[in-house]
Amino acid sequence: MAATGIPHFHNDPGVAVVHVGTHEFMCIGAKPPFDHPHVFLDMGSDNEIVCPYCSTLFKYEPSLKGAACNPPECAWQDAAKAA
Repeated sequence: MAATGIPHFHNDPGVAVVHVGTHEFMCIGAKPPFDHPHVFLDMGSDNEIVCPYCSTLFKYEPSLKGAACNPPECAWQDAAKAA
């Protein structure tokens, strides 16, 4: 993961669960400028975790890979960093 960075996810759509393809990631809450402090979440050996800031439930989905998530619009790509 270090070579590609840590995936960032948000819950701007307000869904009940965001399924992710990794156990370690950052939650930003909503899209900027309404984001909360970007918090690193590590599920460890568990398959789900709740963000302490926005209470979004994230569940690990092994069929997804890396930065993929369901719904897919919950993956955050910072356009400034990508340029």
